[in-house]
Amino acid sequence: MNFETRCLAILFTTALSAGASNAQEQAPPAAVAPANTLSAAEQKAGWQLLFDGKSSEHWRGFKKKAFPQKGWKIENGTLHVIAGGGGGDIITKQKHRDFEFVLDWKVDVPNANSGIIYRVSEALDWTWQTGPEMQILGDPKPSTVSTCAGGLYALYDSAKTKKLSPIGQWNRARIIVVGNHIEHWLNGVKLLECEMHSPDWYKRVAKSKFGKMPFFGTVGCGHIALQEHGSNVWFRNIKLRPLSRQKMSGGKSIALFDGKTLKNWSFVARGNGDPAAVWSVEKGVLKCTGETFGYIRTLKDYQDFILELDWRWPGKPSNSGVLLRMTGPDKVWPQSIEAQLMHGRAGDFWAIGKVTMKTEPARRKGSNTRHLQKAELAPGKWNHYRIFVSGGKVELEINGRLVNEAWGCFPDPGKICLQSEGGPIEFRNLKLTPLASRGPKGLRRSERP
Repeated sequence: MNFETRCLAILFTTALSAGASNAQEQAPPAAVAPANTLSAAEQKAGWQLLFDGKSSEHWRGFKKKAFPQKGWKIENGTLHVIAGGGGGDIITKQKHRDFEFVLDWKVDVPNANSGIIYRVSEALDWTWQTGPEMQILGDPKPSTVSTCAGGLYALYDSAKTKKLSPIGQWNRARIIVVGNHIEHWLNGVKLLECEMHSPDWYKRVAKSKFGKMPFFGTVGCGHIALQEHGSNVWFRNIKLRPLSRQKMSGGKSIALFDGKTLKNWSFVARGNGDPAAVWSVEKGVLKCTGETFGYIRTLKDYQDFILELDWRWPGKPSNSGVLLRMTGPDKVWPQSIEAQLMHGRAGDFWAIGKVTMKTEPARRKGSNTRHLQKAELAPGKWNHYRIFVSGGKVELEINGRLVNEAWGCFPDPGKICLQSEGGPIEFRNLKLTPLASRGPKGLRRSERP
């Protein structure tokens, strides 16, 4: 299986775009524009229309090349999944990583069932084997349990302030997904928010039916699905806005390297290596000769963050790596998660020491997990690493392409290291953006019972 994959102050109270006061004010109001259109304000804010009321242009069947020929019908400006039609789930043609998604839905009878499933991979048999679901249901009586309308199916209940329209009337669903952060909204009310890959998330998943599905909730970039569940359900006003993960910051970006000195780093080497013989700074570039095995490491520990850096091989390509959440005693290969830099293997994972990490079995051999795709440039050219570390999730991007992801990673804070491992390598533009810490239980204080 090969997943095509690709917290949060902005999502709690900070504006998602200039001029807005908070996230909820950015949701497209139902009355701003005619059905299945974008207003000028929505277009300016970056919203995309995924259904125009006339065509299925942005949708196809799950694991199919085309839109289903049965079971789904476009009628009167709605996308109608027909009871007993057998058309199967439909998915967006495009994959989405971090986004705000809205649509209107209605049902005709109590217990009519469907769902919005997001970050879906087509590697398995069903959409819900990989993607979390916002439940769509004609609740037969008022309820906030997770399997009723708006809940994160089988995992998180809705807030007691939930407002559901009567059977036959429209409801507006809204989903926000940025990094590991999820929010479900219904009719203008926030129903829930949670953090994937937090201790609380893993505990709930283990107790649910998803506990036996190893890839549930692990896809970093995937499709959005509308579920066919044997009931009549109508959809309209389907819209999406991509969100920036940079907005999740719990603080300002930190320059780990000032282009002049190594004041934020300490030196570790096998034997009695001379730091000056291995590491130097020239014209804003951090140079490593690779002559002595070891590393430089940050003076501070970091837990949840986005790390960005450039690297290149100035001569014959060799080996190096970026070590994440390094803990324990200093030694040549300390306990950590390694984001590999070896030429030809850039984007591999190495689990060093006793760290915990889950990755796709088909790509894993021992403590090494091969990268999903090659994204490294030729020797001599600068490459860009973007590393997302939050809770138990780690994602690696090289030159804008997702090359690896892991989950169930040990969440302890640790140092960041750059390896010296046999050959000259150069670094520049090292920047770290802290992410909002979720606390020892993976939740903010206000989210805890």
